[in-house]
Amino acid sequence: MRKVYLDHAATTPVHPEVVEAMLPYFTAKFGNPSNLHDMGREAKNAVEDARGKTAALIGARPEEIFFTSSGTESNNFAVKGLAHANSQKGNHIIVSQVEHFSVLHPVKSLEKAGFKVTQIAPDKQGIIDPEAVAKAITKETVLVSIMHSNNEIGTLQPIAEIGAITKAKGVLFHTDAVASVGWVPVDVQALGVDALSLSGHQFYGPKGAAALFVRKGVRIKPQIEGGVQEDGRRGGTEDVPGIVGLGKAAEIAAAEMPRRGSYLLPLRDKLLQGLQEKISDLIVNGHPTRRLPHNVNVSFLFVEGESMLLFLNMAGIYVSSGSACTSRSLKSSHVLSCIGTDAAAANGTLLMTLGMGTSAEDVDYVIEKLPPIVQRLREMSPLYEDMIKNRKTT
Repeated sequence: MRKVYLDHAATTPVHPEVVEAMLPYFTAKFGNPSNLHDMGREAKNAVEDARGKTAALIGARPEEIFFTSSGTESNNFAVKGLAHANSQKGNHIIVSQVEHFSVLHPVKSLEKAGFKVTQIAPDKQGIIDPEAVAKAITKETVLVSIMHSNNEIGTLQPIAEIGAITKAKGVLFHTDAVASVGWVPVDVQALGVDALSLSGHQFYGPKGAAALFVRKGVRIKPQIEGGVQEDGRRGGTEDVPGIVGLGKAAEIAAAEMPRRGSYLLPLRDKLLQGLQEKISDLIVNGHPTRRLPHNVNVSFLFVEGESMLLFLNMAGIYVSSGSACTSRSLKSSHVLSCIGTDAAAANGTLLMTLGMGTSAEDVDYVIEKLPPIVQRLREMSPLYEDMIKNRKTT
């Protein structure tokens, strides 16, 4: 049976060159970077080399990169750390309603601690209006956090426009770019952000290795206190193999960036067009063109997403019904709800994300297998039966 993995938004396979780069640091080069002897310096040099490669991918300086364990930690570090470190300037935070929960949950905690939070609603395609952000900024606003792209519907946000607004008003700006880095060009200088989150396993690096960019001169409060690692911003012995892997993945992504977009866009459009031609009552979620090149988020009316997922799994096709962080909760996506998708349509949603290992034959296989699954499930649905009868009588 053919196996087709279309869940790259959840995680990606580690690139062979990344594995090769990491292996020596599990065995022969296992020193602690904090030690002053040769093996410690060897590990320290590897960490700093990875810092430089990670910085280069997003147009930052090496000293502006701080390694973390995940995108979730990076987002918590940014939101809580920036808010607390700069609270003397104000206590107001602005986020969008479609942020990842690793931003929304921390701001809830900050709200309980006395901060005021404004959540900006997106339009029906998931776009946050920069003018809405500008209008929400007050004299007390200390931080704005708007994601670079949405991890579910793939919509790319006007980050540079928002960055120009926050800079003019003297407000710190963080963006969660975990879903974007490695897939589309991301440059912190062009975007005008003060902090940016990224995660290695999203672009062929290892799980457990991520980073937060913090612009030089910006104050941030550590969230993990202990030693002096990461310039005192994050205590704890560094995961040297993971950091080396992140750096190598960043180096590969920087070299491959133009090819990734040109390879994935035609495949994404082929998949979407094929499904639209073969399946009726289908809704494409997110912006039609201003979206990640490998993202297809589609709602199928009169069918339940988890059932489709299970039948596709039996056919060797691996997709998601939404964010990997919420897929086991069986709750409707808050992102789809925020863009106006009704609950029934939201529950019939699949997220398919392609990768560099996806072939045209893989896409053809999905276009072949998914339509009969949808039809089979619809034939079991009384709502679909009623819809057919109504169409015949009108």
